Amino acid sequence: MATKRTTKPPKTTPPEPVVCSSCDGSGMVAATVRVGRKRRPVGQQDGLCLNCLGTGTNPDA
Repeated sequence: MATKRTTKPPKTTPPEPVVCSSCDGSGMVAATVRVGRKRRPVGQQDGLCLNCLGTGTNPDA
């Protein structure tokens, strides 16, 4: 006959995801738009964060 377990194993909670430092967890970063022959900056546009690929979490953590 099998023995009975008297204590339950401790529950482990998954670690909370760490936000990406480049995009602050939004998944988007601002890229400067340059135009003209002298490449002067005229504005910014949103782009996908290449560090976390848009997920907002730090891949190294």
